[in-house]
Amino acid sequence: MARTHLVWDWNGTLLDDLTLVVASTNQTFASIGGRSVDSDEHRRRFRRPVSEFYAEILERAISDEEFEELDRIFHDAYRLGLTTIPLAADAEAAIKAWSGTQSLLSMWFHDELIPAVESRGLAGVFARVDGRPTEVDGGLKAGHLARHLGQLGIPGSQCVLIGDSVDDADAAASVGAAAVLYTGGFTDPVRLRATGIPVADTLLEAVTLAAAL
Repeated sequence: MARTHLVWDWNGTLLDDLTLVVASTNQTFASIGGRSVDSDEHRRRFRRPVSEFYAEILERAISDEEFEELDRIFHDAYRLGLTTIPLAADAEAAIKAWSGTQSLLSMWFHDELIPAVESRGLAGVFARVDGRPTEVDGGLKAGHLARHLGQLGIPGSQCVLIGDSVDDADAAASVGAAAVLYTGGFTDPVRLRATGIPVADTLLEAVTLAAAL
C-alpha cells in the first residue's frame, strides 16, 4: 500500500542549519571549558538523547541540572543566528513534488517554530506543524511523532517520515511508519546507510524514494 502522508523533519532537513548548530554546540562546550567539534565530527557523533552526545564529547557524565543549563546556552546561541538560516536548496521543490498530505514535526520549540516556518514562505503548506512542547527536551522523537500522528488522526502505516537522523528512523519504526533518511543534515551518511533505511542525497530524491515505498 502506498504511503499517502509525509511527515517532514525540520532542523537539518528542510532547514539547512548544520553550520549554526555546530557553532552553537561549540559555544555551549566552551562555556564549561570543553573542546570544540567540527561539522564532520558532529555528524559522526551526534545522537539523542543529546545529553549522551555531550557526555561523550566532554568525556564525563552530565547531570540533569547541568544539561538543563547547557541546553539553555545552546538555544540562546542558536536563536541569534536562526533568522539568517535558509531552507535547503531544493526544499520547496521537494515539498511541491509530494502528491499526498504533508505535516512537519520538529524538536525546536513549538512557539518559535511556527513563525520560523511561516517566515520562510511555508504558511498553510502543512496539515499540521508541531514543535517540542517543553522547555528542556533532548530526548527521543518517537513519543512526539506518536502524538503528532494522533492529532492528525493518521495511522503510522499510511505515513513516511523524511529526516536526517537515526532517531528519525527509530521514531518512524515505533509507529509503523516508513522512513527515508537525508544525508544533508546532522548525521554522517555512513551512519545513515548502516540503518538499512533508504537514504537520499537530496530532498527531491528523498521524496521520490518515499513515493515508491
